[in-house]
Amino acid sequence: MNNSLDPIDKKILDLLQENGRMTNAQLAKDVGLSPPPMLERVRKLEKQGIIRKYVALVDPKKVDRGTMALVSVSLRLHQKNAIQEFVKEIQNIPEILECHHITGEEDYVLKVAIKDIEEYERFLREQLTRISGIRKITTSFILKTIKHQTKIPVD
Repeated sequence: MNNSLDPIDKKILDLLQENGRMTNAQLAKDVGLSPPPMLERVRKLEKQGIIRKYVALVDPKKVDRGTMALVSVSLRLHQKNAIQEFVKEIQNIPEILECHHITGEEDYVLKVAIKDIEEYERFLREQLTRISGIRKITTSFILKTIKHQTKIPVD
């Protein structure tokens, strides 16, 4: 935890994670500050990279991307160039929402949003397997999401 976060900063982060569109005036009121120092604090959190960006969370089903898959990838080689090439290539694949470098038998786990199984097959054949250096791909489809949270505890 960043030791420079005081209780007011933590409250700001908590509130903005609940509602990133909250006005500065409402945020100031909820925290107990006047608007000018509130704006200064938020800008400081942004400048420090603690607040990285503001986004809209889109329902994947409503934009025809309701099928989610977790794809484990193992590379043939673990040399710097092979890793850099894989990382570079996946940046350009919009279906990949997340890529995590992990420990264990696999090297990476990808979260992929697609329309359906047929689209996943096309994604696999035309995009993922064309990346050189991949040794093994294992896919698990998400049947139901029990918990999905974007809010990070800051207490």
